[in-house]
Amino acid sequence: MQTAPASVRNWLIVVAAMIFFMIAIGALTRLTESGLSMVEWRPVTGWLPPLSEAAWKAELEKYLSSPQGRLVNRDFAIADFKQIFWLEFIHRLWGRLIGVVFAVPLAWFWLRGQLTPALKPRLLALLVLGGLQGALGWAMVASGLIDRPAVSHYRLAAHLLLAVALYGYTIWLILELGPQAARRDDAETSRLATALIAFLFVVLTWGALMAGLRAGTAHSTFPTMSGHWIPPGLFDQSPWWINPVENGTTIQFIHRWLAKLLVLGVLILAWRVRRPETLAAAAMAVVQLGLGIATILSGINIFLATAHQVGAVLLLTALIVVRHRATPSRQRPASAMVGG
Repeated sequence: MQTAPASVRNWLIVVAAMIFFMIAIGALTRLTESGLSMVEWRPVTGWLPPLSEAAWKAELEKYLSSPQGRLVNRDFAIADFKQIFWLEFIHRLWGRLIGVVFAVPLAWFWLRGQLTPALKPRLLALLVLGGLQGALGWAMVASGLIDRPAVSHYRLAAHLLLAVALYGYTIWLILELGPQAARRDDAETSRLATALIAFLFVVLTWGALMAGLRAGTAHSTFPTMSGHWIPPGLFDQSPWWINPVENGTTIQFIHRWLAKLLVLGVLILAWRVRRPETLAAAAMAVVQLGLGIATILSGINIFLATAHQVGAVLLLTALIVVRHRATPSRQRPASAMVGG
């Protein structure tokens, strides 16, 4: 047996980096309220922006007929419109580029016989889920083009979670295709890291719901919420059970406490298993908590909030490395090995 060229792993590193930057661009697009500036979805023909004054005027007219255009930005001129258009355009264009950068090399490696039967379905799954992610992104935008100038916070959360999951799985494949010498058999650490990764997605879910409802500005103090450890209004909505996913105060309360529990869990992991990767995860967890606090205190500063979203992805990366190194190498089932 001989290993495939390093280009297979390097290609996935490029893809992961592009997804990482996509998540950051998505945060900026959301925070600048640019996501509803393009009211049509043209996945094949939408590679170019408006190229003439007439085209810009037509695009603006479409936007002004949308809920956000009618109700929020009805006085927009073309210059104003361009300020929100470009971020959404770049966000969509970057998504298309990720698709090309993934699909074309995948076909190349496949046809040259440089992928194992075990690796092929995993890469196909990434390809299919990537396409679904694009469709989910449009479904999210479409939810804000009906009767109110805001997207569904449920669809926003799903869009973010799938992006992070795609990134995380790509990182795992990169680690599987790389050096295995640092791996060891530590079942307890592996289980704890797995639990923390799952819990991170729970924390991220409430963070996304909080972002989708713009609930971050409801209580801009820390450690209390407007002077209360348990703020009033947690169960104001009826029926009571919708509050954890519909009430901005409740969502922020849940996100804060889940985040603290996550950081505590990562710190316990680092204390019990003092290795470079666990210490790195602990450091990132503390930084991420600090970014969350700073974001709240700033009244949701755009750059701090973007850094906070990116910080969650970096923390996930660190925990995936911990999980990988605590799991003994099996016969590298996902390895890019070809018969020689």
